[in-house]
Amino acid sequence: MSVMEHGVVRPVTAVAWTSNTSTCPKDFTLISITEDGAAANFTRSFAMKSGYYLCYSKDLTAGMVVSDIQLISDKESIPPGYCYIAEHLEAKASVWKKKRVCVRVVPVGSVDTAVLDVKVTAKSKMMLQHYTYVGDVHGYVLWCRKGVFSSPVPQAKPRSVSLDIRRISLDPPSALLPLRPSNPPHPLPQNKLSQRRHSLKSKENSDKGADGSMQGITALDGVPFSLHPKFNIQANSAALQLNSQLNNIRIKSFQDIENEYNYTFAVEESAAKRTRPSVPTGGAQTAQ
Repeated sequence: MSVMEHGVVRPVTAVAWTSNTSTCPKDFTLISITEDGAAANFTRSFAMKSGYYLCYSKDLTAGMVVSDIQLISDKESIPPGYCYIAEHLEAKASVWKKKRVCVRVVPVGSVDTAVLDVKVTAKSKMMLQHYTYVGDVHGYVLWCRKGVFSSPVPQAKPRSVSLDIRRISLDPPSALLPLRPSNPPHPLPQNKLSQRRHSLKSKENSDKGADGSMQGITALDGVPFSLHPKFNIQANSAALQLNSQLNNIRIKSFQDIENEYNYTFAVEESAAKRTRPSVPTGGAQTAQ
């Protein structure tokens, strides 16, 4: 089977063992014949007539792809991130455990390359171009082809148009009809109704600003802000005192700082140059 289908490269998403076409899962392709024309029936022993076949799937519904295939013996531990392929066999059938096929399944968006095709040959001397040798089991050789695959294009699901959407129109809306409550209030007398309406209109006009917008009116609106003279005098006196202090600051030049803090260390130098007085020893006193 070619890895190219209508210009789209589809990756392998699952690999499994199956007894025959009846046990082969849906969307799986059963490899019944090898590339060199032999039956690809993996038998456990010579006494058994029925065996099992290798199958693979390219269904991307689960969003997973097979990034690598390995064949390991029963004495080897399975590599991290790998798992044994599934077995879709008949009731009493089983696969050979001396060598087992394991795959690495990863999310489709996490890799750019994956296994694109799986093939089986009956002769170990036969070489398949552009395919990678996986291993041999029961006289058969397992091959896989890796490469860049095409990402699945999401398809929009058809949706049924509801009745409300069908009623949407681009025409301007018609005039709204007055509301008719199911339980209207009791009608007021004409004189009371007019007084209440007049009071509501007066209140509404008083709450509106010059531009017609609603504004919250408080008791401080329109009152100018000014500082009490007592605090104003204190602030002015503090400012005058601060200004006088700033004016008394004398800015010294570099030469003024050098002259004021100049220190020659003459005392230390003279103390260091003094010689220590010689102390007469006891032998010299005895000689005198």
